[in-house]
Amino acid sequence: MKDVNQQIDLIRRGAVEVIQPAELEAKLKRALTEGRPLRVKAGFDPTAPDLHLGHTVLIHKLKHFQDLGHQVIFLIGDFTGMIGDPTGVSETRRALTKEQVLENAKTYQRQIFKILDPVKTLVEFNSRWMGEMTAEGLIQLAAHYRVARMMERDDFHKRYQEQKPISVHEFLYPLVQGYDSVALKADVELGGTDQKFNLLVGRELQRDYGQESQVVITMPLLEGTDGVKKMSKSVGNYIALEDKPGEMFGKLMSISDTLMYRYYELLTTEDLGHAKSLHPMEAKQALAELIVARYHGTDAGKQARAEFQQKFQAKEFPDQPDIVRRLTHEDMSEVDVVEGCSIKLAKLIAKTGLIASGSEARRLIIQGGIEVDGIKETNPDKLIAFELNQQRRLKIGKKKFAIAELRS
Repeated sequence: MKDVNQQIDLIRRGAVEVIQPAELEAKLKRALTEGRPLRVKAGFDPTAPDLHLGHTVLIHKLKHFQDLGHQVIFLIGDFTGMIGDPTGVSETRRALTKEQVLENAKTYQRQIFKILDPVKTLVEFNSRWMGEMTAEGLIQLAAHYRVARMMERDDFHKRYQEQKPISVHEFLYPLVQGYDSVALKADVELGGTDQKFNLLVGRELQRDYGQESQVVITMPLLEGTDGVKKMSKSVGNYIALEDKPGEMFGKLMSISDTLMYRYYELLTTEDLGHAKSLHPMEAKQALAELIVARYHGTDAGKQARAEFQQKFQAKEFPDQPDIVRRLTHEDMSEVDVVEGCSIKLAKLIAKTGLIASGSEARRLIIQGGIEVDGIKETNPDKLIAFELNQQRRLKIGKKKFAIAELRS
């Protein structure tokens, strides 16, 4: 194992919060002295069959611990998945069947080993202990937490104030997640910033059950390709781990330069200083090749990069487009801005003036006739992010070309 300071540097890379830093340092020192690796846990509910890069922020942090010689535990919440995590939702989640959860879990195991070492990874299912828990045991577990504390959660509090229903079984979710840490004797638990309440319940339950409390490390929620909203399949701004190599490479090339460095920090162990010393186009291509190679192999990464260069550096986009449309912040505010400088694709295409109307823009997008920076886009409501002075190359149909750029 590396010395404690070196370990802490890697562990804190990209992390939002460590609760508590002194406890983490003490645990690492003891692990070195006793030669006992820490047990590091992260849980994932298999509520959908595929993972995207947003999910891998935690998996990469597990990989950091694994590379440092610690025991990582990839916990599949097949029991909690049937409850449905109430975090961040405004209504009760639809419960999944056991069969759905187990089928999704199979795909998770296949995908995570693109990052983690399967030999060094302990895969657990929380049904192993929760499935055997009696009604009496569940009542005893529930007795460890107060309703008033549970109602401190923002989502529960908001739903209560708005007189929206809260089912009793939803209160069980943070308790079961916390008890997972007891069952696994976790030294560290990782989670997104939206999971902080649940993670802290684990610390409290461990104390109640006579264990040393786990250290909690929260990681940021990764923005999707639009650079605005959290990566999500429902929003359409996601990059799936099982996207085809060329498609994955193209999506990564479509992100902004600012977001690119965030991806470097959260999804790789590459030196950020080196990445920032490169030309942004070179740095982005290197990132895209690296990520494609991780999920599809080295040859696939190189091929995707070569195909991209051949297509987009072979002057397919004309030197003189039909129009250069300069947008201002005032232009952006007139359309559907969610945060910063983002505009819905249909409105952006309409702004070029190369088509008759917004409805025509929507139709053309849905039919696959629009490319943004060489990437075909079929969602007219997709948010296209702009940084100041950034250009977006638009191919409209087969013969029309435009450049849109944001000016101060």
